[in-house]
Amino acid sequence: MIELPDDGLHPDALRLLRPAYGTASLADLLPSVSAVLGVPGAADVLGLGARLDGVDKIAVLLVDGLGAYQLPLAAPHAPVLADLAAGGRGHAGTLTAGFPSTTPVSLVTLGAGVAPGAHGVLGFTVRRPDGRPLTHISWGDDPDPRQWQPVPTRMELAAAAGVRVTVVSRPQFEGSGLSLAANRGGVYRGAADGAAVADEMLAALREADGPALVYGYHPDLDHFGHEDGVGSESWREAARGVDKLLDRVVHGLPPRSALLVVADHGQLNVPAEGRRDMAAIPELSDGVIGVAGEPRVRYLYAADGALDDVLANWRGVFGDEASVLTRAAAIEAGWFGPVPDGHADRIGDVVVLCWGRTVSVASGWEPVKARQLVAYHGSATAAEMTVPLLIVR
Repeated sequence: MIELPDDGLHPDALRLLRPAYGTASLADLLPSVSAVLGVPGAADVLGLGARLDGVDKIAVLLVDGLGAYQLPLAAPHAPVLADLAAGGRGHAGTLTAGFPSTTPVSLVTLGAGVAPGAHGVLGFTVRRPDGRPLTHISWGDDPDPRQWQPVPTRMELAAAAGVRVTVVSRPQFEGSGLSLAANRGGVYRGAADGAAVADEMLAALREADGPALVYGYHPDLDHFGHEDGVGSESWREAARGVDKLLDRVVHGLPPRSALLVVADHGQLNVPAEGRRDMAAIPELSDGVIGVAGEPRVRYLYAADGALDDVLANWRGVFGDEASVLTRAAAIEAGWFGPVPDGHADRIGDVVVLCWGRTVSVASGWEPVKARQLVAYHGSATAAEMTVPLLIVR
């Protein structure tokens, strides 16, 4: 039995929330930042210009897993973060993640500045045209990231316009498929921990003698949320680590600089009774020839002629615990933004959006680890979709 810490979520956090593409989503952040930095053709959708007047060096720090609904739980352990979340050093607002609300989708949505349908990184795991799975967090050079994700990143566009662009992240991520899909165009600086992320971001800001965009990534909070649960002692310790990183950057910003803190998604803890395993419920495997996605948003690939049966079986098992949609219905509903024909097949024939505290486990199709996590994300509840936008200058 998995021990479940209290993640502090009010039932309201489990309501449906649609991505705010074009008005207030992660896809709108770097275009707005680029506009402030004078990149031609960039639109300041978020109205950052008024808040960042006189700023020409902007640092964007993404804290993996720091959803807006996790801020109150982190605040007692992270006083600097609590101050930022209260708007004490500039501005505190929110954005939505893209869909699915999972790390690879959100990182590329942020970096490319477009909705997921356009950039094509449409899930934690998707199926390639030849039927093989592609897990985006362990992606190398097959398929070629520049072809799989064809949209120029906002970093490429900014660098071409004369902005000094730097990416600060873990050394092992340099040159990975996901890094190239999300962040190509920036000079990469490896940083092995939170202190190094802060130091490298500040160094990049100080070294710039003109417009600069510095992007930093910190993964620890998400990791310990998955492993031990949101609200666990290890999660609280990771929140303290986030606070130390923020303290270092906030108090080290050089003149004419600003820091924007965002996240890729939130998380919620899922009890044992909320786990529906395909291996334990035989009808969930009937007619299914491929499985991708992740436990909160499952992609199913149906055998010829079996689509209606797969839909009926999954709806029968999950009832009101999930929305079970055809690919066409999910696209038409706008979850991914516009999806070109070349990207549509990366979405399952069937898309299962889990609600409440429910997950779809796919034993035999995905690593054992996927059913041993405590906290999950990926679906479209407010707890998963709402991310902070904290501005310091």
